[in-house]
Amino acid sequence: MPVQQYSKQSAVGNKLSRAMSRSCPPEAVRNNWIDDAKARLKKHDAGTKYSHLSYKKYSILLPLLIKEGELHLLFTLRSETRNTLITPVVGFIDHSFRAQPNPDEVKNVFLVPLEYFLRPRAYHQNYVTWCGRRILFHCFEYTNPEDGVTYYIKGLTAKYALFVALIILEKHPTFEVEFNLNDLISSSEKSFLQFHNHAASKL
Repeated sequence: MPVQQYSKQSAVGNKLSRAMSRSCPPEAVRNNWIDDAKARLKKHDAGTKYSHLSYKKYSILLPLLIKEGELHLLFTLRSETRNTLITPVVGFIDHSFRAQPNPDEVKNVFLVPLEYFLRPRAYHQNYVTWCGRRILFHCFEYTNPEDGVTYYIKGLTAKYALFVALIILEKHPTFEVEFNLNDLISSSEKSFLQFHNHAASKL
């Protein structure tokens, strides 16, 4: 079902605009933005609620930083692991951070504005069947303005980036999503449990 867009600016954006209009120091503006983002993320923190489930467990870090007045996600090109329970962990890094990746392990590092995952310039989706369930597959195509390289963000990476953007920015995307935007917590947990129950029934 298509989702309507919000025409209002989010509360985070409003606070940032008010802060800038009062000529707050850049550091104070950044801290205000980060505090608001942390508060929204905390409301959706599942903690150890599903730690008892019998999966191989991994975590994936979603690093956020502020660049040119907006939140960005930091990405590295990596491989994904399947048939595991992956916990997304959001971290905040200093705006002055400069990545120094090991070329033997990381091919490239790039930033994408968080809002791009709600209002992408190039995007497509389709349904795939995995473990007997139809799953909405997102693919974001992002061209880095700094070097002109185009990246395709898809799979779990795209899903987690989208979910973090929905939580922090509190805006509706310009495309269909698998979540109930009026109740992100319950709808995301329902989706996860449906997948877990199906996988458990195959054991």
